[in-house]
Amino acid sequence: MNNAAVDYINEKTNNFKPVTGIILGSGLGEFADEYEGIKIPYGDIPGFAPSKVVGHKGLLCFAEVAGKPVVMMQGRFHFYEGHSMQTVTYPIKVMKKLGVQNLIVTNAAGLVHTDFAPGDLMLIADHINMMGTNPLIGANDDDLGPRFPDQSDVYTKTLRAKAKEVGKKLGIDLKEGVYCAMTGPTYETPAEVKMQRSLGADAVGMSTVPEAIIANWCGINVLGISCLTNYACGILDQPLSHAEVTETANRIKEDFKKLLYELVKEV
Repeated sequence: MNNAAVDYINEKTNNFKPVTGIILGSGLGEFADEYEGIKIPYGDIPGFAPSKVVGHKGLLCFAEVAGKPVVMMQGRFHFYEGHSMQTVTYPIKVMKKLGVQNLIVTNAAGLVHTDFAPGDLMLIADHINMMGTNPLIGANDDDLGPRFPDQSDVYTKTLRAKAKEVGKKLGIDLKEGVYCAMTGPTYETPAEVKMQRSLGADAVGMSTVPEAIIANWCGINVLGISCLTNYACGILDQPLSHAEVTETANRIKEDFKKLLYELVKEV
């Protein structure tokens, strides 16, 4: 990759060196608003595209959180918006070049596991990629990662163990499970949800997996957290809506913000 984005960011931030990166999913972007720092619109950064999803501000935020240098994405790029996988995952490559060592990637997801409930927070232990493609298809950038990366520990075990400790300390009952990624923008059909459950999925969404694959490929430790906002299609006899997703995310945002703050402090 060329360094145009990295050079532009370094100029705007006076060479700020983030150690931790955070991707804030639907309804979760408010966390970045609590910290003063430098905020750069995606559209101003070479190689980035404007975010078009409701509830995603489209800002790359640099700030000190819990005394640690952090870069936060207020919103992400989605494959269903028509972006290529290279555009979707480009910010992760930029984070690597900026010095990020740990990535906390969050999302809003539908429940496939019926023992979980809307409002639960789930640590991602593993994923199932049902997006029909992979962000590493094409020429490999050997400077960033290997041609055939291992995926046995995409969601770093040590970070998950630390998150469980933090959750226990805060009194937050963190679930743990498998996240299934679909392309969207349609929600899944009842038959698809039944299939996902049979394959071992606990939650389903339209993001995260491409970013996690790229982070793992280029040597960034990954912690994935899903905000479980609603039961997936077919579990309850009711239609699904993005408003419901945002409403549930807003309801648990205080616990979520406390968890993120403590995680940044600990990692």
